[in-house]
Amino acid sequence: MLKAFKGIFPPVPTIVDETGTLDKPGMATMIDHVIKNGADGMLILGSGGEFSHLSTPQRKEIAAFCLEHVAGRVPVLIGIACAGTAETIELGLHAQQAGADGVLVVNPYYAKLSDEARFTHFQRVAEALDTPVFLYNFPDLTGQDIGLDVITRLARDVPNIVGIKDTIDNISHTREIINRVHTFRPDFIIFSGYDEYMLDTLLLGGHGGIPATFNFAPQITRGIYDAFINNDLARARAFQQQLAKLSPLYALEQPFFGVIKTAIKLSGVDISTAVVPPALPLNNEKTEQVRNILAHSNL
Repeated sequence: MLKAFKGIFPPVPTIVDETGTLDKPGMATMIDHVIKNGADGMLILGSGGEFSHLSTPQRKEIAAFCLEHVAGRVPVLIGIACAGTAETIELGLHAQQAGADGVLVVNPYYAKLSDEARFTHFQRVAEALDTPVFLYNFPDLTGQDIGLDVITRLARDVPNIVGIKDTIDNISHTREIINRVHTFRPDFIIFSGYDEYMLDTLLLGGHGGIPATFNFAPQITRGIYDAFINNDLARARAFQQQLAKLSPLYALEQPFFGVIKTAIKLSGVDISTAVVPPALPLNNEKTEQVRNILAHSNL
């Protein structure tokens, strides 16, 4: 099964209507779009999937619908992160029963936790599930790094934890995970979180990325990965330089959910750009800025 967790796994946004309710036709359109454009798999209910603004019943509905619509065409990871261990396990069991190929678990947020508390949280989640578990490290949003020592210990002591999405603005952190963990567990999957670090992650021995830009510019991150696999570094460099021009998108609005949906809409995919409160949709000025950034990147 682990061989399936390589390549490009875009974090698919959750398509909702103006009331914040799941837009099933729009969600189906989005899923079909990423599969058609060569995604190796996908992440549902990641950060860009607005999981933090959705209720548990909503998250279960979204996970079940997406898994049913994908229907095994590509592997699907379901984000199950919560601030508490019990609710994380509840969502994990639901995802498992609905047919998820794996789950993604960001470390608990709000309360700062000791190393032992973080380790025990992930251990309890993994031991409650049969489906593979991925760690999700995003300290800018959770307020706390999982920690290299904790990541290494989890990889060594908890077999059902099979990989990590490392979303940290420092490639040396990902490098250190690879150097530490691959010495005793070379099959441990390493995904980049930030789009522009995917090529570096691959060069260091990682396995792919979870790039939001794939949702509206699939040819770029797909191109980087394929060029790397084919040892065509000149082509990879050209795509990397094109990708770099998209980076300003992430700074246009906080959170970035509406930016990604607007970029998808402008790229020609007919979806709603509504977001779940308290996030706000983009105003006309920022929508125009998205359009200009896409044009600057030749999209």
